[in-house]
Amino acid sequence: MKSKLKPGLTHSQTYETTVQMRAAQLVTADVFSTPAMIGLMEGTCVRLTAPFLDEGENTVGMHVDVHHLASTKIGQNVTVTAEILEIEGNKIRYAVSAINDAGVKIGEGKHRRAVIQSNKFAGR
Repeated sequence: MKSKLKPGLTHSQTYETTVQMRAAQLVTADVFSTPAMIGLMEGTCVRLTAPFLDEGENTVGMHVDVHHLASTKIGQNVTVTAEILEIEGNKIRYAVSAINDAGVKIGEGKHRRAVIQSNKFAGR
């Protein structure tokens, strides 16, 4: 990990929700699913951290604690923001949030990732 990886760094990215992201169990409603939202949050954390990793390093998810606060129709855009809160050894804790294009906060929570050596991790 590079020394410039510090608490306070943020990254935001806007995603269009697609039919593959819908809550399939809701047969009559095309709404964005909780697993898809969490996946976008994790991906945003990965993109925030990646430029600060050394060659051969990567991150893996360890813990997710997220609340899905409001629904979003498929086709709407969602902006996800990740902020690094804490770095302890190889563990990184993030705050994550998601807002839809109507300005409604649809999700928020915390996420933890571990920095790993890809070649050693794959050999386990």
